Amino acid sequence: MERLQRFLSLLTGQFDNREQFEQMRGRGEEDFPLARHVNTPCNHKIQDLPVGFAGQFLVEESYYTVGERTNASAHLFLFTEEPGGIRLTSYELPEGCEKSRFTYQSMEPVAYGSLRPSEKFTPALYEEKDGVWEGGSESMFSPVLKFTLFERFSEDVLEVSETMEVNGRRTFGYGVPIRYRRV
Repeated sequence: MERLQRFLSLLTGQFDNREQFEQMRGRGEEDFPLARHVNTPCNHKIQDLPVGFAGQFLVEESYYTVGERTNASAHLFLFTEEPGGIRLTSYELPEGCEKSRFTYQSMEPVAYGSLRPSEKFTPALYEEKDGVWEGGSESMFSPVLKFTLFERFSEDVLEVSETMEVNGRRTFGYGVPIRYRRV
C-alpha cells in the first residue's frame, strides 16, 4: 500500500503545461493545447466499499484549450497495487453523469456496487524505475479506433502521450508528450 500512496502523491493535485505551451507557441505551433489536469481522490464519495478495500478511486478532470475553445473531459479511475506495479482501471462515470460536466465537486455519493469498469479501456500498468513511474496501454475502442496511452510520472513532471487512430491514421494526439507541472 505504501507504493500506491507514493504513486498517488505524484498524481494528486492540479497540473498544467503552461511552460511547454509557451515554448510551443514560440515555435509557431498554434494547435498545441494549453492543458490542465485536476486529480482528486474520491473514495470517501463511494458508499459501501468492501471491508479492507485497498484501491484508490480518483476523479481526473482534463481541460484542453486550443485558440478560443476549451474542451473538458472527466474520468473515474481506480488505482490498485499489483505485484508488478500500479494498475489503472478506467471506470464508467456514474449513471447520469456527462464527461464534459462531471467534476469532483459535482460528484454525488455513489454506491460501489453500481460502478462499472470500462469495457473498452485496457487497464494500464505502471512500473517504478529509479523514482520514475512509467506505463500505459493500447485499447481498441472499436474495430477501427485505437487509443494508445503512455505516461511517465516523477516529482518534477507528468508526461502524458495519448493518441487516437482510425484505421491506422492519427486523429488525435501530438508528436510530443504533454508535460504537466504542479500548479
